[in-house]
Amino acid sequence: MAGNTLVRSLHDLSAAAWFGGSLMGAVGLNGAAAEAKDPTERTRLSTVGWARWTPVQIAAFGAHAVGGIGLIAANKGRLAGQPGAVANTVIKSAITVIGMTASLYSGMLGKKVGELSQHGAVGATEPKPGAPEELAKAQKQLKTLQWILPALSGAVIVLGAQQGEQQRPKNVLSGLFNR
Repeated sequence: MAGNTLVRSLHDLSAAAWFGGSLMGAVGLNGAAAEAKDPTERTRLSTVGWARWTPVQIAAFGAHAVGGIGLIAANKGRLAGQPGAVANTVIKSAITVIGMTASLYSGMLGKKVGELSQHGAVGATEPKPGAPEELAKAQKQLKTLQWILPALSGAVIVLGAQQGEQQRPKNVLSGLFNR
């Protein structure tokens, strides 16, 4: 039982870190950076903040993978016999991989924005008029990704909650007897 608690905690806490960090970055960090008086500081400060978050995000992804694989291993019997359990796991896994890939791409875009910060900006994800095309394109993509990432990580949390509901004794029993 303690092993299940550990892997479930790794899984859930890491998803919470991913969701919370992504949302705080979009609202708090990028919003605060946009208030910098010097336009060149707006993208630079945002890039510095996201770079500091990156090691935590990577650790969260690693913990999430360990937790997710541990949950699948611990529940393989239930997954085999309970309707809907495999579909949830496959969908949640796909969303997780898409989200992690989008997070990696977001980091690459952020690095590019940081390298071009000397051009200034309206905000962390809002280019100023006349900005170099490379900077404007990266910022516009980041503006979209900053909202997609919390949506994806939030979906992972919701699907995890659904998995928890699937493990209620009455649901497990109905799945085992209705094969």
